[in-house]
Amino acid sequence: MATDCDIGQLITRDPHFRDGKPCIAGTGVSVRRVIGLYQMGMSPEEITLDFGHISLAQVHAAITYYYANQEQMDREIRAEENEEERLYLEHRKSKDQPG
Repeated sequence: MATDCDIGQLITRDPHFRDGKPCIAGTGVSVRRVIGLYQMGMSPEEITLDFGHISLAQVHAAITYYYANQEQMDREIRAEENEEERLYLEHRKSKDQPG
């Protein structure tokens, strides 16, 4: 017997977990991580196999969440990438200085 699934419950945002980034509910897998793999050419089925503990429905929910919120997600991704770059350059600069 099949059970009904409220797809609205597959993605969560918790300000106390992963800085409030959207994640697949009950896992530590972020929507960003799924989208990164998807944009690199992995199919939803391959992503499911890669993780092993998330379902195909959860992967599709993450992809759908991204496209439903693409502008906001892209801004958040760019902000994270800019911060990563800033930290990398700061670390590199500190290593290059004599001391």
